[in-house]
Order: sequence, then structure tokens, then C-alpha cells
Amino acid sequence: MNFLRGVMGGPSAGPQPSGADTIQKLCDRVASSTLLDDRRDAVRALKSLSKKYRLEVGIQAMEHLIRVLQTDRSDSEIIGYALDTLYNVISNDLEEEEQEENSAKQVDDLGSQFTEIFIKQQENVTLLLTLVEEFDFHVRWPGVKLLTSLLKQQGPQVQQIILVSPMGVSRLMDLLADSREVIRNDGVLLLQQLTKSNAAIQKIVAFENAFERLLDIITEEGNSDGGIVVEDCLILLQNLLKNNNSNQNFFKEGSYIQRMKPWFEVGDDNCGWSAQKVTNLHLMLQLVRVLVSPTNPPGATSSCQKAMFHCGLLQQLCTILMATGVPADILTETINTVSEVIRGCQTNQDYFASVNAPSSPPRPAIVVLLMSMVNERQPFVLRCAVLYCFQCFLYKNQKGQGEIVSTLLPSTIDGNSVSAGQLLCGGLFSTDSLSNWCAAVALAHALQENATLKEQLLRVQLATSIGNPPVSLLQQCTNILSQGSKVQTRVGLLMLLCTWLSNCSIAVTHFLHNPANVPFLTGQIAENLGEEEQLVQGLCALLLGISIYYNDNSLENYRKEKLKQLIEKRIGRENFIEKLGFISKHELYSRAAQKPQPSFSSPDHMMFDHEFTKLVKELEGVISKAIYKSSEEDKKEEEVKKTLEQHDNIVTHYKKVIREQDQELEELKQRINTLTSQNEQLQATVTQQVSQIQQHKDQYNLLKVQLGKDTQHHNSHGDTLQMNGIQTEEVSKLREELEEWKNKHELLQGQLKEKDSVIEKLNSSQLEMGATEQSLQTSRFAGLEHSNELQKELEMLRSQIQLQSAEISKLQMENQKLQMMNTAADPLLGDSGATAATGSELEGRLEQEIKELKNQVKSLSEEKEALKQQLDSSTSTVAILQEKNTKLQRELAESKKEQDDLLVLLADQDQTISAQKMKLKDFGVAVEDEDDTESGDQGDEDEDGDEEEQDENAVCYHEN
Repeated sequence: MNFLRGVMGGPSAGPQPSGADTIQKLCDRVASSTLLDDRRDAVRALKSLSKKYRLEVGIQAMEHLIRVLQTDRSDSEIIGYALDTLYNVISNDLEEEEQEENSAKQVDDLGSQFTEIFIKQQENVTLLLTLVEEFDFHVRWPGVKLLTSLLKQQGPQVQQIILVSPMGVSRLMDLLADSREVIRNDGVLLLQQLTKSNAAIQKIVAFENAFERLLDIITEEGNSDGGIVVEDCLILLQNLLKNNNSNQNFFKEGSYIQRMKPWFEVGDDNCGWSAQKVTNLHLMLQLVRVLVSPTNPPGATSSCQKAMFHCGLLQQLCTILMATGVPADILTETINTVSEVIRGCQTNQDYFASVNAPSSPPRPAIVVLLMSMVNERQPFVLRCAVLYCFQCFLYKNQKGQGEIVSTLLPSTIDGNSVSAGQLLCGGLFSTDSLSNWCAAVALAHALQENATLKEQLLRVQLATSIGNPPVSLLQQCTNILSQGSKVQTRVGLLMLLCTWLSNCSIAVTHFLHNPANVPFLTGQIAENLGEEEQLVQGLCALLLGISIYYNDNSLENYRKEKLKQLIEKRIGRENFIEKLGFISKHELYSRAAQKPQPSFSSPDHMMFDHEFTKLVKELEGVISKAIYKSSEEDKKEEEVKKTLEQHDNIVTHYKKVIREQDQELEELKQRINTLTSQNEQLQATVTQQVSQIQQHKDQYNLLKVQLGKDTQHHNSHGDTLQMNGIQTEEVSKLREELEEWKNKHELLQGQLKEKDSVIEKLNSSQLEMGATEQSLQTSRFAGLEHSNELQKELEMLRSQIQLQSAEISKLQMENQKLQMMNTAADPLLGDSGATAATGSELEGRLEQEIKELKNQVKSLSEEKEALKQQLDSSTSTVAILQEKNTKLQRELAESKKEQDDLLVLLADQDQTISAQKMKLKDFGVAVEDEDDTESGDQGDEDEDGDEEEQDENAVCYHEN
């Protein structure tokens, strides 16, 4: 302990040891001490020296500290000291604060070297992952810090070790769920380093529910109003999503885009934005841009754009865009974000076109933004952002392009309000070269891949000054070019003219119609100018080449061949091709070709547009070939073009014919469907009318028969006799039906008697079985109750049959009455003096009685059906009872068998007891006679009882 006091600063005699000697002694103590307390004190001392003597501790103590981590895991305190010491040795964070700039590189090398030594044995990283799983704060927190430092020093190597470790990444994901904010926050920093530039780890972390946890943390911390923890979470989200299509799709499919909307709910009071809030909101906007970046696959970008519109995120961004008091850098980034959210998405572009600024009167957001773009007092980055927004609004948006160009046409100009076209023209011809360039590029995007608008723009006329006639927009652009303005202005105008004339022969003709344009271009190309003018020369060569390639030879003096000859004489073909190549070889051209967003370090570097670089790449080769082609090759090419145009016209014609035929076919199909439905309705109407006609016919025939009967009654008595003959036949039929009912009645009574006998047998068997087994009483009572119910039902059947018998006897009496009436009617029919009135009364009475008989027969048939149903139910009841009887017999036999087994067991037990008593007597043990007598009496009683039970069971079984 005296040694440790000396190390920790206590008083000691003699010379003080150096730092290296002290560290060496402490290392020996860690390696050799058997007591845990001594090792713990030594490691604590090493920790205190590790900041000042970083190199010495790292060289001498690292091996011993790793061994402590392996062997003393049961003591959390020494493990914590060891991890802290290793962190001080490996981490550069503490040293960077104290070191000067000239030694910063040396510090970085030192941390990297110690990290390389530590991870040389992969088991050390695996051990560290295991320690990070410990819940103890003094172990987990320093373990997280040490692993973060390792990743900072040797990121790819440590990432690979963690990736191949079993559940390595999953262990670290648990840090986000730690209730201690210090560990959770450092866990976020650890995952930041872990996910850098490693798509495999990014996917694992994402599928370990990282998005859900990080978004929850951001919400808990207050979204954009939160602290640095929100910033760390947003950086981690960017690592997971940037250039990772799988994670982007997972983020969208998990409906996490909807959870981003509350981030941008900025209040009306936008004053006093803190630096942390600006940083957080800036990262949030960048995260939105990561999801809709133009470098992502088009399908993924489109789906994210649609999701942002449907959840209201785009609307929220536009609210920030039009709000007041928003910081300039946030406003700039918001414009860039809105630009990429609407780029190439028609729905989002249409919504953006409908957004109005909160001004009086309201103005479209596009107009307000263009006003900022052409205003030279606005910040440069803001103007670039507005240009990018305008480009994205017009990208693949022919509707938007048409709306912009229409504001330039004479028929749609509104003098009371400022339009987008007026702002573009104003910027195109202002004294600010940056405004000239931005307006020219914006107008070129309004014409991109739209030949119709290129032709319409030729109609635009500009009033240059009072008293002078208006000039066309095309002419004004060439006039400014010839006046020798700034390079940036001329580059912008030349890009506009090249875009305008490409793939538009009419625009080429208008351009060549001005006799000053071709000499100006040839003069610019032929001169030997400085490096700044080389770019203008290349663009002039490109414009002249477009005038040749898209020339339709409508102007005699500027046919293709004559322009080629002019180039050959004044410039030279090789020189022309060389000047044309100045464009693609320029450094600023290469920068602009990388991404759509215009990003320039200064206004002087603002020369090329991304879409224009695509046009140069497309036309450079074909123009070079066109310059070297002979007149014969041009003719052949013209013939091929004409043939292709004819072919295209024929194809277009046939497409139109097919389209018309398709429309006609659809119309015919609709007509067929309509006629079919009408035909079905008509057929239904005809069927209904036919049935009505048949009913009318039947009514007519009935009336005709009735009129004939009346006539026959009045004419002769023979007809009356015939009617009575018919009624007599009906009476005989009724008699036959009554006889059938009697037979059926007797048959039913016989069946009922049979059922009664079966039920009586079942009742007797139930009563006999009830005397045998007391445990089966419940089921027997149920059977008796069921049989009683069946008897009640049979009694009801008997009463119904008696009622039917009474009705049958009643019918017989009525039949006799009818016979008597027929007998009484015979002399009346034979009497020639009987009147027709008496016959008709008799006929009516007979018809009424016949109807009553028919009704009674009908009621009897219904009762017959009811009786059949009741018989069926009783039959099923009898079957159920028989089945229960069989089951009861089976259970009785089983119980008898069990009783026999019990008797055998009792007999064996008696024999065993007797044998034991005999043995006791043989050994001379006295056995009391009373016990023997009592046991003997009890045994006799048991045997008698068993015999009685056997007899009773035998009797019951015999009776069954």
C-alpha cells in the first residue's frame, strides 16, 4: 500500500520515480497480485496516468488490461477502470483539445496504431461486445465509448469484425432501448460510426426496428425544438437511408414518411430561432431530400413523392416556403427540398402551381420565387435554389411549360399583374449578368423537349423603345449577343438559342433569315481569343452546327451545303471541330454534368446547366459527322429522312385510323349492349302481354261456357240431365276417395298398435333393468320419461284419429243426404212440367255441397301428412330407446364382471389372512378367539352378501 500511496501522490522519501517506471511497476502489480483489491487499485492508478502518459500506458499496459477484462469479469469496478484506461489510450478526442495543429496528425496516428493493436485479435472486439451487454452502468457506458473510438480509428475493419460476430449488431441495437439517457445517447453515436458506408450493417440495423426507435426518440425530445440528441438521431437516419434503396423502400413501406410531417409544423411566431433548431431543421430537410433524390431509382423516388403529397408533407413544406421570419439558410434548403419533392411528379407539380403567397393580392408562389431569382440583392445560394425549383417544376411537365410560355404570348398578357414570362424577359435583358444567365436557363427549361412551344415562342414580340417597331424575342437575343456583353450573359443566351433551335427546323429558318447571324457566328469561331472566350467560341460552333443539322433547306442562301462551304473557307473543318470540343473539355462543364442541382462556389463559376450538358453530349457527335458529309451523302440522308418521315406519317395515319376504329368499335359495343337490354325489356313486356291475353281468353271461354249453360237450361231439360250426370260422377269420385281414406285410417291404426306393443315391451325392460343396478337410475328415469312422452303423443294421435273418424262418419251422412237428394231429383227431372228455376236451385245447392266435400278432402289429406310426420318421429324415438337399452345391457354386463373380480380378490384375501393366522399359531403366538369369531362372522356375512348379490345379478341377467 505504501507503493500505491507514492503513485497516488502521497509523501515518500527518496528520489521520485519516472512516469514509465511507475507504469511498469503498476503493470507488474496487475499481472502478479493475487488479491483483487490490489489489482483494482493498480488499474485505477493506470487510469489516472493514462491521459498524461498515453503512449507509455498504451505500450506497457494494454496486454494486462485486456487480460483483466477476460479474467476479472465478476468485479464490475475493475472492469470499468480497465475500459476507461483503454478508452483514454485509444481515443483522440481528449488529445485533440490539447494538441496544437502541427501535432494533430501525430495524435491521429497514435490512436490508429493502438486501435490496430487492440483489434489484431478479433476476440478482443467480441469480448467488448459481450461487456456492452452488461447492464451495470460502470461497465456498459465505458464499453460503448471504447467501441465508438475503435470505429472512429479503424472503421471498416471493426465493422467487419462486428458483422461476422454472432448477433453482433443486434446486441448494439439494445442500447437504444436503455432507460439511462447517457448510454442511449452514446449508443446513437456508436451506431453512427457503425453504419458509415456499410450497406450490409445499415440493412441489419434498419430491420432491427431502428427507424421506429429513432423516430420515437426524436418525438420525445421535441422534434425540431429538441437538443443535440435529435441532431445525432437525424445523422444516424441519414446514414441508414442515403444511397440505400432497400432501406428507403422499407422506410416508405413502414409508413414512416407520415411521421416526418410534425417536424415541419413551425408556428406563426418564427422569431428567435436557436442555432440548434436551425441545425435540426436543416438535417430534417436533408433527410427528406435523401428519399426523393434524383440519383435514386425513378420508381422509388416517385413512390416517395406520392407518399409525401398524400400525407401532407409537401403542403407543410410549402407553408414554410411562404412563411415570414424563416432564416435564410432554412428557406434556401426548404426551396431545394420542395424542388426535389415535385421534380417529375405531375401531381406534386400541379399542387405547387396552385400555391399562392400570403400577399395582397395573392400571387402564385412561382412568381414570388422568380422575383427573388432576378433580384440581384438576394443571396446567391437563394437565387440558385429558386432556379433549381423552377427547373424541377418544369421537368417532364408539358402542362407547366405551356403555362409559362403562354404568359409571354401577346393574346394572354395581363397588364395589371406581373407574370412569370414578364419576369423572365426582364431578367433576360437586365444589366445583371447573373440574372441574364438564370432567366436564359429558366426559359430554356420551358422549351425542353417541346417542339410546339418552340414554335409558339417565335410569336413573342418585344417593344425595345418608344417609336421603334417591336422585335421578336429571337432577334433580341441575337442582338444582345452581337453587342459583346459579359461572358456569363453570352453563355446563357447561347445555351437558350441552342436549346430553342435544336429539333425545330422552323426556328432554324427564323434564325438564318436574319442575315447578320451567320457572319457573326463565323467571325466569333474564326478568331483566336483568350481562354475566357474559348467557351463562347465553342457554343457559337454548336449553334452553327445545329443550324446545319436541323436545316430544312428552305432558304436558298443558307442551305446545308452552302453553310458547309462557308465553314470550310472561313474557319476550316478541323478548326471548327476543335472549337466545338472546347465545351465538353471545360472544367465547369464536367461539374454541371454530375447532378441536376446547380451548385457553384461563386457566381463566376455559373456557366453550364445540367440539362444543357445532355444536349451537348447528344449533338456533338452528329454535328461533327454532318460537317464532313458530302452533298451526295446529304442527299441520301435527306431521302432517308423523307422516307422515314413518310413512313412515320403512314404509321401515324394508321394509328389514327386504328384509334378511330377502336372508338367506333367501342360505340358499337355500347349500342349492342343498349339494344340487348332494350330487347330483354321488350321480351319481358311481350311475355307479360301474352300471359294477360291468355288470361283474357280463359275468362272469355269461361263466360262463353256459362252463357251456353244458361241457354241450355232455358232450352231443354236434357241439358239439365247432362249436368246432373256430371255431378253424379263427381259424387262417385268422392265416394272412392272416402273409401281410400278409410283404408288408410285402418292402416294407421294398425301401425299405431304395433308401436304401442313395442313401447310396452320397452317399458317392461326398463322396469326390469331398474331393479338391477342403482348407479344407472338416472338414464332409466330418462328412458321412462321419454316413453311417457311418447305415450302422451300416441294418446294425442288416437284423439286425432277419433276426430277423423267422426269427420268421416259425418261425410258418410252427407253422402247419404246427397243420394237422397239425387233420388228426390229424379222425378223432378222426369216431370216435363218442372220449371227451370227449381233445377237451377238444385244445381247451386249441389255445387256448394261438392265444394264443401272437396275442402274436407283437402283437410283430411293435410291431417294425413301430419300423421305421417308424427309416425316418423315416433319411429325415430323407438330406435333411440332401443339403442339406450342395448347400452344399458352392455354396462350391466361390465358391472357384473367387475363384481366377479372383486369376489375373487376377497376370497384371495381371506385365504391370505387364514394362512397368516396359522403361521402365528405355529410360532406360538396366541390369537384371540373373539377377534377370530368377529372376523369369521364378518367374513360369513360378506360371503352371504356376495352370494345374495350374485343370485340377484344372476336373476336380473336371466330376466334380461
